[in-house]
Amino acid sequence: MTYCVATRLQQGLVFLSDSRTNAGMDQVSTFRKMTVFERQGDRVLVLMSAGNLAISQSVREMLQEAVESESLWSATSMAEAAARVGAAVRRVHQRDHAALTQFGIEFGCSFILGGQILGEPCRLFQIYAAGNYIEAQAESPYMQIGESKYGKPILDRVIAPETELDDAVKCLLISMDSTLKSNISVGLPLDLLVYRANELKVNCFVSITQNNRYFALIHEAWGRLIREAFAGLPSPDWNAMETEASRPVFERMIRSIDQ
Repeated sequence: MTYCVATRLQQGLVFLSDSRTNAGMDQVSTFRKMTVFERQGDRVLVLMSAGNLAISQSVREMLQEAVESESLWSATSMAEAAARVGAAVRRVHQRDHAALTQFGIEFGCSFILGGQILGEPCRLFQIYAAGNYIEAQAESPYMQIGESKYGKPILDRVIAPETELDDAVKCLLISMDSTLKSNISVGLPLDLLVYRANELKVNCFVSITQNNRYFALIHEAWGRLIREAFAGLPSPDWNAMETEASRPVFERMIRSIDQ
């Protein structure tokens, strides 16, 4: 499995993906989930994938080898680029679905595509296994694929369109750290990419390994601050929490047990 997350902000875009595809007692496989299409001054597109690795790799190869009318390099808008990713997913499905079904393998994949093409603003899309897609809006400025549940709470509390890029980087790293803590199927190294709006070139890219001092700081500080915040919360006041509405239900449960 994997975890990928991206956010669209007023200042630009932030992308983060892990690289683990298999986890077990004696085997861990690592493959990059992020692909960047950059033509400086014209476009920056970032594609991240989750799901069946063979399927997602086939989709990426199909996009990289596509004729001009199906290529991301010739798309005139981000929406058109998202549609072309979806079309590639459907072509792989048409080619491989029957064979996968014979072996009991589900056709499962999902993608995040974000970036900017000259002449339009930054945009962010999530593309599903059926090839359809949705776009991030101001009310929902981030997108996740893969093991998304562990890292979602911090995103809901922090990410907003006006969030600054550096704050978004911290938030996404905390989201990833929470996922790493709770799920062995997500693992290092991580790929982090920051794109500043209207620059039409990648502003910052880093591969984060276990030796990355900043990520180690985030991991240690976030865990410590959570424990400190938890310790600072008041203990339950059972008298204050008791209500007349809840008491009859509780008493009926007691009677049913006694019988």
